[in-house]
Parts: sequence; structure tokens; C-alpha cells
Amino acid sequence: MSTVSTATAGVVYLALELSRSTWLAAARLPGVERTALRKIEAGDTASLLALVTRLRKRAQTQLGCPVDVVCCFEAGRDGFWLHRLLLANGVASHVVEPTSILVSRRARRAKTDRLDAEGLLRVLAAFHRGDRQVCSVLRVPSPAEEDAKRPHREREHLVQERVRIENRIEALLFTQGIRKRPSLRTWDKDLTSLRTADGRDLPPNLRAELDRLRRRLVLTLELIREIEAERADAAAAPEEVCQKTAALARIRGVGENFAAVLTREVFYRRFDNRRQLGSYVGVAPMPYQSGAMNRDRRIGRAGNPRARKTLIQLAWLWLRYQPGSALASWFRERVGVLAGRTRRIAIVAMARKLLVALWRYVETGVVPEGVELKV
Repeated sequence: MSTVSTATAGVVYLALELSRSTWLAAARLPGVERTALRKIEAGDTASLLALVTRLRKRAQTQLGCPVDVVCCFEAGRDGFWLHRLLLANGVASHVVEPTSILVSRRARRAKTDRLDAEGLLRVLAAFHRGDRQVCSVLRVPSPAEEDAKRPHREREHLVQERVRIENRIEALLFTQGIRKRPSLRTWDKDLTSLRTADGRDLPPNLRAELDRLRRRLVLTLELIREIEAERADAAAAPEEVCQKTAALARIRGVGENFAAVLTREVFYRRFDNRRQLGSYVGVAPMPYQSGAMNRDRRIGRAGNPRARKTLIQLAWLWLRYQPGSALASWFRERVGVLAGRTRRIAIVAMARKLLVALWRYVETGVVPEGVELKV
């Protein structure tokens, strides 16, 4: 037993190391140095809540006063349902960004679930004592905010599936010396008239495979159209986020999909300043200061990769559809006729400026300088 500090008195710390098959719970009671470890079958919430109850009762018996249970686990494949379950049962839960936890810099270090759980427990204790630099705790979206991200993410996967099927069809035809893909509107007619480069009819098994790929492609296109129709209906809702999406879509060069992704992935949140916004998306430069050297290095990519990808794509399109804007003029003055790496670096800097300009636009209604709106 050791002296209990005021910061940790009356607090039970619980860290969960989650995997697909088992959960390892590491707990530390007030005034007890030794860490208690308990293995639980993955998904067995009844056993987890029973463990929380036992730990709370044991600590209350020792201290003779009510105690709080503070829990944390790393963000991963389990999502946020466990966080919401713990909160509903009176446990203060934190979801930790895994890459933000400091680890030993030794070339070779031991890696076990026990060591990870105990390390996460130390991080939790330091964070609860007020050390906010020891790790990054995620802002967990509400169930409605999380569900609102599903349409554009599903559309993204369907578009990838469409491209994959189209490439597969072209690859199969290319093996026969055919370089033009049949049209979906006149598929049967075009496929019947096709001949291999050496003058043969298409082999029957190849034709059957192509027909199956066509059906899959048609279904994928129908699903994409269905999602886009649902998105159009949802955009008419009076919610603040829907109004932000509609405002972005009014800018020339910003399509409905880009507007939905940026709004649902970024602008649904509140940001205090530009750097916080850039860090969340992963386009803020990393400072490097040592002695007399003080400069910014490459961007940190710890933010939202989907939003960052969309923003970079939008920055390239911005040069085409908004050539008279202040941002496009800044890019041309800075880059000129240079190409290659310089141009790619400059487009990231412009994307960061564009992000801030669009953020101000959706929050205050101030249109960026020189921007054209759709009629």
C-alpha cells in the first residue's frame, strides 16, 4: 500500500486492450500499486460490467466512500459502441488515438497484450491527473453524426467496386486483342459482334463471365444512383449540417459529393481556430525548432484521410472552375510554370487555405474572394 494522492483518491482506473477474440482488462485501485489483470471473452459485456461492479465495490469498501471508475481503450475496429455502453453504466470512458501514445524508442522492445494494457493504464492515470499531452483522446461522434457518414462512405466503396469491375471487363477483353468495351445499353448486340484479334468468336466461358460482370456492374450503378437520390432528399432537411452542405454545393466546382464529404467529415464539428481545423484534416505543417533553426516541415497526416483526399482533389478542380478566385491567383503567382514536386507541394498549401476559406464560408456566410456561385 502507498500514499494516495488527491488526484487519484476515489478513482478506479481501468484500461482495456481489445482484440478480436479476447479483451484484457488492466485495473488499478486507489492506493494499490499492483495492477490487476483479467481476461474477458471479446464482446462479453456482461462480464465486463460485472468486473466494473466488483472493482467499484472493492474500492468503496477500502475507502469507505463512493468512487469513480475511469476507463479507456484504443480506437479500432470495435468503433464507439463500447464507449457508449460504459457511459450508460456510469463509467467515465475515453477513446484514445493509438498513434498518439508515446512508446520506447529502443530498436527492439517487448510487445504483449499485458504490456500494452499496463502501458495504457499508466497513460490513463496521467491523463486523468491533468497531463493532456500524454495522449490524444478522440471526440466521439453522436450516433446520429456517425450514421450520417454512412451514405458518402458507402458511395465511395461502390465507386471503387464499379471501377474494379470495369477494369476487369477491359482486362478480359484485352486478353483477346479487343480494346473497346461494349456499351451497357447495347451489350448483347455489341458482344455478339465482337471478334478476337485473330478472327474468332468470343469463347463461351469468357462470354458467360463477361455477362456476370455486366450484371454486377449494372447493380452497382443502380445502388450508386439510389444513394445519390437519398442524399438529395436529405439535403432538403432544415438541419444546420444540411444547410452547410447546400451552401457548399452552390459554389461552382464543388459537387454534391464533395460538399457532403466535407460537411459530414469535417464541418459538422466546431473548431476554435485554423490550426485546429488543419490538424483535424491532416494538412497543417509540422513545426521544427532546434537552436537557431525554426521552420515548418511537411504536413502531419494524422488527421482524417478521407477528408484530406477530398480536399486535395477539390483544390485541383478549384484551379479549373474558379480561375478568377484569390486562391487560384495565389497558386499561379507562387508556382508559375513549375511542375512536378513543386506543384504538388503548392497544391497542398492551397488546399489548406481553401479549407479555411470554406470553413469561414459555411460558418459565417462570407463568400471567398473572387469565387463564382452557381446560377
